[in-house]
Amino acid sequence: MRDPSTPVGRSVIVRTSLEPNETESIAAAIGAMLAPGDVVVLTGDLGAGKTTFVRGLARGLGVTIGVKSPSFAIHLRYPGRIALHHLDLYRLSDVRDLAELGLEDVLEQEGVTAVEWGERLGAWLPERALHIRFEDEGGTKRRLHIEGPAVLMERFDAPTEERAS
Repeated sequence: MRDPSTPVGRSVIVRTSLEPNETESIAAAIGAMLAPGDVVVLTGDLGAGKTTFVRGLARGLGVTIGVKSPSFAIHLRYPGRIALHHLDLYRLSDVRDLAELGLEDVLEQEGVTAVEWGERLGAWLPERALHIRFEDEGGTKRRLHIEGPAVLMERFDAPTEERAS
């Protein structure tokens, strides 16, 4: 049965990660199926695992250099099989700052773009974006709600814990 809160044409997969390495493995599997132009929007509280997820995503994209949080740089680019553009919008106070900083151009570049605090994209949020929402369940346990276009989610071949589409 389709989850009525999920827009038509989109699916949701929920995964539980017990430790950071598991979060990275889930992300690597997702990274391996992404294509240039894809955008991954990450939301969740501070310390919920967003940067850990981007490290795994980078591994799945063939990035071989270490990923760090771009909190002060806002945008970091990592070369790989597919380039990774890593944005952190935590320090962004207004969506209008995106235009002033030219970050909307990053969303149109070749490569995959991962956006921490992606809810701050506002109208810049691409309709086809993959959304990952992190819930901290205490300790290192995290629940990841992965929502995206149904056609993309069908390719995600990790073991299913819960699935709604």
